[in-house]
Amino acid sequence: MSNEVHRKSLKVNDCVGLFGTCGNSKWRDEFISCFEAQDIPFFNPQVDDWDPSLAQIEAEHLANDRILVWPITSETPGLGSIAETGFSLLQAIRLESRREFVVMVDQTLDQEVHDEFSSDVIKESMRGRALIIEHLKKLQLDNVYLVADLKDALAVTINLWGIYQLRKNMIEPRLMSL
Repeated sequence: MSNEVHRKSLKVNDCVGLFGTCGNSKWRDEFISCFEAQDIPFFNPQVDDWDPSLAQIEAEHLANDRILVWPITSETPGLGSIAETGFSLLQAIRLESRREFVVMVDQTLDQEVHDEFSSDVIKESMRGRALIIEHLKKLQLDNVYLVADLKDALAVTINLWGIYQLRKNMIEPRLMSL
């Protein structure tokens, strides 16, 4: 099932939002392949021809998707992803939130990033990464999972989707019988 189908036909809450590092990153490829094989609906904000009209769709998914995955990889400074992570995690703190957040933050940057960007950008990237990790450790939120790598992020996401489906299947029949 293509990402376009997911965008057009999906109830926003019932999917996994694949946020985090964009650009030329390929981290989503394995996630999408696994999700398609297991029929897990997803939203992929990374498109070839992004334009401002897509901002509303992306914002809706950011605000409503059942599970948000936030890898901040070593491939880019990720300053935008770092900022969005903070914004999204504010939503995780809301008591009524039944959403799950899977966060992975590489603590190093690829050599190509060091070669391409100024030392100030590198310094800000490393500062933001360290702050995300330390704040998440201190917050200890039940619905935020700080994982070490992409393999763990994928495993946790698939498990969380399974738990969500189990809960949904237990609750819906009870509601129908009322």
